[in-house]
Amino acid sequence: MHFSIPDTQTLTDESGSAFTVFNIHVNGVFHCAVRYRQLYDFQEQLKKEFTAPVLPPFPPKKLLSLTPVQLEERRSMIEKFVQIISQNPQIANSNIFNGFFLSAQQETQQEDPEKVNLDVFLMNGRKVTVSILSTDQTDDVLESVASQIELSDDFVYYFGLYLVKKEDDGDNSIVRKLQDFESPFISLKAATKNGVHRIVLRKSYWDPSYDDDLIEDRTAMNLLYVQVVSDIERGWVVVSKDQHKQLAVLQQRGSKKEYLRLARTFKFYGFIQFKPCTTDYPDPDNRVVVSAGNRELNFRIQVSSDQVKEGSFKVTRMRCWRITTILPELTNGEERNSTNEKTYKPSLEIAFEYLIAKDTLKWITIFSDQAILVSMCLQGMVDELIMKKAGRRIKKPQDRSKAVQRNFLKRDGSNKMNRQVSDGSAENDENITAVQKAKGSVKKISDKLSSVSVKTSSKTSKNDLPEYTENEAFSGAIGDDDL
Repeated sequence: MHFSIPDTQTLTDESGSAFTVFNIHVNGVFHCAVRYRQLYDFQEQLKKEFTAPVLPPFPPKKLLSLTPVQLEERRSMIEKFVQIISQNPQIANSNIFNGFFLSAQQETQQEDPEKVNLDVFLMNGRKVTVSILSTDQTDDVLESVASQIELSDDFVYYFGLYLVKKEDDGDNSIVRKLQDFESPFISLKAATKNGVHRIVLRKSYWDPSYDDDLIEDRTAMNLLYVQVVSDIERGWVVVSKDQHKQLAVLQQRGSKKEYLRLARTFKFYGFIQFKPCTTDYPDPDNRVVVSAGNRELNFRIQVSSDQVKEGSFKVTRMRCWRITTILPELTNGEERNSTNEKTYKPSLEIAFEYLIAKDTLKWITIFSDQAILVSMCLQGMVDELIMKKAGRRIKKPQDRSKAVQRNFLKRDGSNKMNRQVSDGSAENDENITAVQKAKGSVKKISDKLSSVSVKTSSKTSKNDLPEYTENEAFSGAIGDDDL
């Protein structure tokens, strides 16, 4: 998850008094706008729940109004606080964390709980309509969809809900995977203000060997089948003419298992392909098609009009990566707001430090408006590697902790009661202990944690480089023969 607070804005309450809110973005998308006192109450709740060393510094209260410089310092400290706690699995999986950000999203979008119907689409375009509360969190909605299509509890969390956008050329692009601290209904409603979006159910794991767990279950197998058919039709999976003929024969026979087993042997099976973009590797401004899967990023680089070169970058050889948001300069003292958001659209880039040869690390940059999705895919592959190393399994609905009630401040200072469910399992403490042991056996990079750094296009220097996400699955013990 990538949290950022790129700016603040001034609002007025019912009495006409002005107050400042901090605009929180999650994975590159605006999520909520909250006041300092709401964030202060949030960190006070965290302090009661978690020991002091776990929590980073939080900006103190001030008696007098803040100067612009002091406000910027507060914004920066709060951003750092949120970024650090979001990387702590104990905190990020807690009902305090999920409850606060779900409550803040609900208040920001002015959404009261009500019964609604939500359409969720399968990869073949089939629509599944579920009856939910408008404020239900992602895991609740996912479990409702699974129940409706009769997917076994054993396999619910092998899948996830994804926000998908219909592009101008008619293609569909994945925006992001929905998280448990948000309401899919509210997130979809907000996204549709900027184009046609839908929520899609697709598998959320990366290791193809997990297919073996699902292939004997009728519903799970059908979900895998419609997804790989879709990926092949889109050209995400490389299939020769002869292989197409073989697949067509299997489809005519209705041999879905055999279809899946054959498809698993094809190149890029299970990969996500991103929109064409540019990279600085091996030379500046190279056009590239990037795909993520099988514990790697794959580059297909257009080195000339008739030549494409391919290269793979293993996630275990990425020491770290960072995301940078570059904001274009405003003119005539303009402020960023919803009316000029498209005119001054920021550009994104993701750079990763790669073990290119023995004892040689190199930064490689991808310039893409899907940079945050690339980062989420990298993190997903790393998390899966660590989970398997720790001997853990993908969670089940019965692993979720029981619902609890918590109070979260509203902007006006009143309390709002929320019934929230932790994303962690019932064996959360044991699982985290196992993960920490696994992390201890791989190379530690730095104490710095992930961020989405913001800079303007006019002034950039080495000192402006953003902080980075350390890769807990990085292996430094790789020789030239392995590269």
